[in-house]
Amino acid sequence: MFPIDFKSIQARIKTIDPKAYAKSRNFADGKVSMLSPYISRGVVSTKAVMHSVLDKHGFNSTTEKYIQELAWRDYWQLVWAEKNINKDLKKDQEGVENHKIPKAIIEANTTIDAVDKEIEHFFECGYMHNHMRMYIAFMACNVGKSHWLKPAKWMYYHLLDGDWASNALSWQWVAGSNSNKKYIANQENINKYFYSTQRGSYLDLSYEELSNLNSPLELQETTNPNFKTPLDKIESSVSIDKSKPTLIYNYYNLDPQWHKGEEYNRILLLEPSIFEEYPVGERALMFAIELSKNIPNMQIFVGEFNDLVNDNFLQEVIFKEHPLNYNYRGIQEERDWMFALKGYYPSFFKFWNKAKKEIKNYASN
Repeated sequence: MFPIDFKSIQARIKTIDPKAYAKSRNFADGKVSMLSPYISRGVVSTKAVMHSVLDKHGFNSTTEKYIQELAWRDYWQLVWAEKNINKDLKKDQEGVENHKIPKAIIEANTTIDAVDKEIEHFFECGYMHNHMRMYIAFMACNVGKSHWLKPAKWMYYHLLDGDWASNALSWQWVAGSNSNKKYIANQENINKYFYSTQRGSYLDLSYEELSNLNSPLELQETTNPNFKTPLDKIESSVSIDKSKPTLIYNYYNLDPQWHKGEEYNRILLLEPSIFEEYPVGERALMFAIELSKNIPNMQIFVGEFNDLVNDNFLQEVIFKEHPLNYNYRGIQEERDWMFALKGYYPSFFKFWNKAKKEIKNYASN
């Protein structure tokens, strides 16, 4: 489903079909690009993908939807850079009855057939269609009455394309703590987009009825799972050439093009403190390790940034900016953002309206 080698990843970018995407993206078999794991791990940038689409298709009503959805990723990252996204962002989530997660969700036993099928598939491959992610967030938060944080961490733990900004803020959007109202979907909606025919479930109600629904029996039992990243399974060993500066890679930056062909020590830094706060499962971790093999002479260090620098007497350290690099010291380089826009925008569409001007300038040149 997700090739590792960089040539195959680049080839996938060229197959993007914006027209088919806009028409079918909400359906289980929609023509989505399947690039999210590579964008999330920093193998390719949102900007590079956007430019590829614009160069091939131009900017018009056909391509706008795809580029807009791509822009959400940068927007969420900009919010993360400015705000604490681990708490309710705009207002308190309403109707919270627990800070756990419905047990039926993590056991794929919600009794909503299409949902349970997709959760089982999720555990097998580490990927889930975005529309189904919204359904599950709706069920956990707005039907099961769980606060969004624990269920969001559960999903992030298993995702190959885990991006904490996109994940946490999308869950908050569904739960109503980052939006004007809570997201609602009924059985009819799920049946339509995931080709099921189920009837008579606790979601087989009108939207008005769902807005006032008490937590159904199927979602009332909750659990508080502990997540741990298996860093002990990763071999950590570095040999530093002190005549060269050092590039620091991490879980969010595995860019094979970064200073390509130049003389650097190249270190993939896996900090236990970061993975304790934002744990990921073994499949997601190993996927990142495999992607790092696209970068020649990559070495892996499991430990804290200060330990890497102090133990190896690093002098010149270079890294890309990211909210999780708050303890890094050295030369910070900017990520390859889609737009020149910076700072916090309270709504995506205020951000998007300015972004479109940049897109049109690029497309016209």
